[in-house]
Amino acid sequence: MHHSIWAPWRMEYILRAKSGDCFLCALLASDDDRENLVLKRGPLAAIIMNRYPYNGGHLMVIPNRHLAKFEELTSDEHIAISTDTQTAIHILKTVMKPDGFNLGYNLGSAAGAGLKEHLHQHIVPRWEGDTNFMPVVGETHVMPQSLLALYDQLKPHFDHCDPTH
Repeated sequence: MHHSIWAPWRMEYILRAKSGDCFLCALLASDDDRENLVLKRGPLAAIIMNRYPYNGGHLMVIPNRHLAKFEELTSDEHIAISTDTQTAIHILKTVMKPDGFNLGYNLGSAAGAGLKEHLHQHIVPRWEGDTNFMPVVGETHVMPQSLLALYDQLKPHFDHCDPTH
């Protein structure tokens, strides 16, 4: 059986006018981490919440350097992104207790990249039955938690995580 994730809030992202500026570089340049949903900054990469999530707890790990091509990542950037991914998975398991994860990159428009100019890895927590029947039977859509409430729940874990793990 094929399941899809219902995420109508992504339409705001899909339909919004493109400013031409890289919004990931802009949020990295800003110092308002809560407003920009930045959970962790490192010398080479950062962990952010996806403002237009496919599912609750949808995070992205991004290189600090503006680049589009996966093959242009340095070895150190690969290690930083991988380490940050491990940290994010550990924290999401602790806080949200998902049954699994989807991890990956969408490279290029043909692969579904909404932002193809700045490489980013998706971390999407999944739960058994997370494509529930509520939208079908009741025209009711459940968004369990606001982004900022979840940010406030996750952020202390990222603030106190072991930087060597």
